Amino acid sequence: MSILITGTAGFIGMHLAKALLDKGEEVVGLDNINDYYDVSLKNDRLRVTGIVPNKIKYGEAIKSTVYPNYTFYKLNLEDKEGLDKLFKEYNIKRVVNLAAQAGVRYSLTNPDVYIQSNIVGFGNVLEACRHNNVEHLTYASSSSIYGLNTEMPFSINQNVDHPVSLYAASKKSNELMAHSYSHLFGLATTGLRFFTVYGPWGRPDMALFLFTKAIIEGKPIDVFNYGEMQRDFTYVDDIVNGVVKVLDNPAKPDANWTLDKGDISKSKAPYAIYNIGNSKPIRLMDFILEIEKCLNMKANLNLLPLQAGDVPATYADTTEIEKELGYRPDTQLSYGVNQFVKWYKSYYKV
Repeated sequence: MSILITGTAGFIGMHLAKALLDKGEEVVGLDNINDYYDVSLKNDRLRVTGIVPNKIKYGEAIKSTVYPNYTFYKLNLEDKEGLDKLFKEYNIKRVVNLAAQAGVRYSLTNPDVYIQSNIVGFGNVLEACRHNNVEHLTYASSSSIYGLNTEMPFSINQNVDHPVSLYAASKKSNELMAHSYSHLFGLATTGLRFFTVYGPWGRPDMALFLFTKAIIEGKPIDVFNYGEMQRDFTYVDDIVNGVVKVLDNPAKPDANWTLDKGDISKSKAPYAIYNIGNSKPIRLMDFILEIEKCLNMKANLNLLPLQAGDVPATYADTTEIEKELGYRPDTQLSYGVNQFVKWYKSYYKV
């Protein structure tokens, strides 16, 4: 029986695949390796898990040169026929769906990509899980889902009906779609609302990457909301540890659940939602100071107002995942930023 991880050329997907492979799990990886950002970075992530990029052909399996228990496919989630074939061929029993069109700001100018990948693609994943007796679907949601909520910390039992970007709306739709499949077909689904993940091999459109690059190159960095943004920065290893705990503990139905009890993160169906965050929001200016310290360089700040689609603060209430699964992130910001800076300097030879 295999675990399917979608998005294994991505930031979190690569780290998760490696962690599960190191545990000896049988893993099938999937990614379409699109050009939303530098494809060479995605190819180098694949090399970490022993996948040779120039041997990849769309819709065909390629075996890892490092892990005998790893098979990779280049495939679009929108390719329903290809996805169904993969599920049947590899007896997929657990799925972690990380593949999605990411980025809040990109959704302002390229909404169609989000509809196709995050909604149509996720629908295909649900259908494949339904028809192939998958035991547990774990999928990435986002802290962006909290939208116009202002009560801190963000709790999984707060209403999330007012997203402020199409990206967030697509993640909200995933949670609703997952619940319907849990209810109708008994598919165990768990959604994970990730809070500002950072670390080595991160995406080039993320704050830590952008800031580090600009400071090294002596260029100004755009700092929105005049630096008064707060983010619940969560180190990638802590995210991976949380995903593994969730994957090993499928959501269970609660026969006594009723909506009026207020726990909207659970259900009579085998359905659950968790926040995965550090629960220690950091001011953006303090985050920049930590980068400056690691680089021993000063940043040139371009202070700007809050950008459309952004929220001024994120702060995760992780009570439920701590209580139910014993999950508690423990990576200090100073360590995490330093690990990224070391990776960046090594990777880009600066």
